[in-house]
Amino acid sequence: RLRSSSAEEDMDPKIKDLVDQIASLSLLEAAQLTDALKERLGISDAMMMPAAGAVPAAGATPPPAAEEAAAPEKTAFSVKLEKFDPASKIKVIKEVRALTGLGLKEAKELVENAPKEIKADVKKEEAEELKEKLEAAGGTVVIE
Repeated sequence: RLRSSSAEEDMDPKIKDLVDQIASLSLLEAAQLTDALKERLGISDAMMMPAAGAVPAAGATPPPAAEEAAAPEKTAFSVKLEKFDPASKIKVIKEVRALTGLGLKEAKELVENAPKEIKADVKKEEAEELKEKLEAAGGTVVIE
């Protein structure tokens, strides 16, 4: 506690206010903030994956009751490209690039290695929209 208070003294008031506001968010609000920042800053989920050694250090496993409570109301979905029409390969690659912000090489590899997850932890509406766009380009998509 002592360290944080001395760090707060050197902190810009604007930053301190942001830290206070973020610390007061509920878990759902914090998740929404994370999603919004990832979208605004163009950060992909692959960039957010921790190194394998960091995973155990992240903390204890949540209690089973928390998992059971969260399971019925699924709010985050994954959009997965199952396969694509070979004649529409270029269209699908272009659509994947547009939707994910990936470079040409990365988008091409992702499409060619289907089935692959295109986007994870998106809201149902966004997942449906992504599915529509990818299917219009010639892809076969599932939402999980």
